Formats: sequence, C-alpha cells, structure tokens
Amino acid sequence: MKKFTIIGITIIMFFFKNSVAANYDKIFFDFKINSITGEVIDLNDYKDKVVMVVNTASYCGFTKQYAELQTLWDNYKSKGFIVLGIPSNSFNQEKKSNTEVKEFCDVNFDIDFPLTSITDVKGENAHEIYQWAKENYGKSAVPKWNFYKILINRQGKIEDTFSSLTNPMSKKITNIIEKIL
Repeated sequence: MKKFTIIGITIIMFFFKNSVAANYDKIFFDFKINSITGEVIDLNDYKDKVVMVVNTASYCGFTKQYAELQTLWDNYKSKGFIVLGIPSNSFNQEKKSNTEVKEFCDVNFDIDFPLTSITDVKGENAHEIYQWAKENYGKSAVPKWNFYKILINRQGKIEDTFSSLTNPMSKKITNIIEKIL
C-alpha cells in the first residue's frame, strides 16, 4: 500500500509540475515599446540585463516610489540593471499626455531611467508585454494597481513579481536583484 501511495504522489507531482511550466515561446527581449518621447525602445537592447518593469502613475498614493525606483536604478545600473517605467492610465490615475508625465517625472523626481509612452497594462488592450507576462507567469503578473513590479532575469523570463505595497528599495527586492545580477 505504501509503495502505491508513493507512486501515486510522484505521478501527481509530475503532472502538476508540467502544468505550471511556462512555455516562453517569446522572451521579454523579443518585444518593442514606444518611449515617452516617441522613439521605439527595442527591448533586445536590454538583452543579458536584469529589468524591473513598473507600471507608474502620477496621481497615485504610491507615486513617491518614483524616488526609490531612481535610487534602485542609480545603485545597480552599472551592474546591468534597468528600471523601465511604464506610465499607465489603466487605473485612471495618470496625466493626459506623455509630455505632462515626462515633465512631472523630471521636475518632481529627476527621473533618468527609461520611461515609455502611456500604455495599458491590463485588460484586452494591455500592451503585448503584459499579455506575454500573464500568459507565461499567470495572474500574478497582471498589475493589481499602479507601481506593480515585474522582475525580468537575464534570460528574458519573469523572475518574480511584487505588489504596489513592496517598496523598490526593500530587501525583498534588492536581495533578488543582487542574486540574479
């Protein structure tokens, strides 16, 4: 009886393992997105780097996280780390134009990490990066609110996700970044 139980558990574990494995027909570096000033950002230019993708908003209670995102970028960019801010009005808390967002970030936070144009991050109109993230990592990759963080490893796959409540400079985030850099 004990032998059959062990075999049964092993078979069940095998099926669960395969059912949650991501296919990754594409990796993060296969995509492009428009910058806040209109140029195309080819994410292949970030190949072999660690990237933190963050959906941002100017009128959110978490907007002060811009300062910690800038610190994170300053601390790790020389080691191959990128912060990619993706302004989004998916939660109705972003300014109306890319120009307004860029000015807000420059004046209030002196941001110099890459920012994209205002982009949908959830629902049917979500940018293909977010559709890819959901497809390969599940619902935990779908932003629940502004300043949701998706950490992409050097292989272009999702390493982990972090809620809006997790500060960018928290040990929870910096420990993983240091581990995968």
